[in-house]
Amino acid sequence: MTVQLSRRLFIGSALAAGLAGCMTRGPVVPAVTMPVDPRAIGTPDLVDLAAFDPRFRLDIRYATTNNFMRRVLYPVARAMAQRPAAEALSRVQTRAEAEGFGLLIFDAYRPWRVTKMMWDETPEAQREFVANPANGSRHNRGCAIDLTLHRGGVPVEMPSDYDDFTPAAYRSNMAASGEALANAARLEGWMVREGFIPLPNEWWHYDWRDWRLYPIMDQPLA
Repeated sequence: MTVQLSRRLFIGSALAAGLAGCMTRGPVVPAVTMPVDPRAIGTPDLVDLAAFDPRFRLDIRYATTNNFMRRVLYPVARAMAQRPAAEALSRVQTRAEAEGFGLLIFDAYRPWRVTKMMWDETPEAQREFVANPANGSRHNRGCAIDLTLHRGGVPVEMPSDYDDFTPAAYRSNMAASGEALANAARLEGWMVREGFIPLPNEWWHYDWRDWRLYPIMDQPLA
């Protein structure tokens, strides 16, 4: 029987193995610095999503220890996004409410330094699930939203947990329950209609269509 490790257990095991072998020195790797995208000509206009639309509910895992890094990465439980993305997300909330659902946001804008921290501590075999800091992330531009649906404040069933590092998180996963697949399809349909682009290997991740216009940022959340 094949047992798939969760993201948290996999990384914890890999870190322990890495510490055990720390006496072996490899080649010196040049330090990675925050990239600058010359095509990003838009002026950043980050808004606080909770203030922008009080209907949004938040579950900012990176402001707690309930995440794959097992420690607090954000000083505050705050979700921010570029204003056009926030406006579109508000329209998704309205669509969801019409069918008895609401949006529960896990993450949005992420400072670049946090992306680098995640990359540095993620095993190479699992790095398809984290952004390379050398390229930056859509989260770093304030143009990516990680979210799910809720009913009356209770998260609905989805194909996997948030930040799952297994094939269960893929949009192509058809092994989940019918209810989970239907909920994921609902969310995807509403998000796509309002201009968001789904990420193939994470059912919860959506990029705003104009993400290329905005620069990679390391502005603190606090």
